[in-house]
Amino acid sequence: MIELTVNGTKHRVDVVPEMPLLWVLRDELGITSAKYGCGVAQCGACTVHIDGKAVRSCQSHIGEVAGKSVVTLEGLGNKDQHPVVQAWIEHQVPQCGYCQTGQVMQAISLLTKIPKPTDEQINQVMSGNLCRCGTYPRIRAAIHAAAAKKMAEK
Repeated sequence: MIELTVNGTKHRVDVVPEMPLLWVLRDELGITSAKYGCGVAQCGACTVHIDGKAVRSCQSHIGEVAGKSVVTLEGLGNKDQHPVVQAWIEHQVPQCGYCQTGQVMQAISLLTKIPKPTDEQINQVMSGNLCRCGTYPRIRAAIHAAAAKKMAEK
């Protein structure tokens, strides 16, 4: 049995340690916000936070995550009130929406490390999250808006 905390709830799963975290989240725990995109950590659709750091869950083995804290979009609490989610809505970022959970989780991680990022910093940090619909200008605008909102709240 492998123990981990997901979205504030402790879980025990009976899986092989090599199983990707993504499959544990989706198939064992029923948490479906993290999406399967490429399976090789190149698209970012599966991005979650492990101990506060954005990681690709398709390449994170559950054995490596044992005892750690995992947060998915569902774990943001009242996610509709989160500044990044609010900015995503206000800037109408999603088109098809498939990549957006990973984009949001990566953006939250970015703003935690760099509260007021430049376009260059946004482009660099977000470059591992692909959007087939090409909503990158709206993503960048939403990140700037969320940063401004977070700064105003301080």
